[in-house]
Amino acid sequence: MKTKMHAIAIALPLALAAGGALVIPTTALATENSGQRQDARDIRQDTRSDSREAKVDCRQADQQSNPECRQDKRDAKQEGRESARDTKY
Repeated sequence: MKTKMHAIAIALPLALAAGGALVIPTTALATENSGQRQDARDIRQDTRSDSREAKVDCRQADQQSNPECRQDKRDAKQEGRESARDTKY
């Protein structure tokens, strides 16, 4: 009986420590992923506003036709999405 209690007294803290060790890296990974998602979101938001301003400037300067300005905006947004993907993954 005494050896059984002694074994439990040793095994229980070891099992709890091992379980706790698994939780810490998972939490750290989730925090890192959250930061990457936030950075990617910031890039997409900045790209959106920059593209919008570039299109307005393009139309006001009459540099190109409206469809050409629209295409430039699409291209800029696509580049921003790719950059966000690179940051996130």
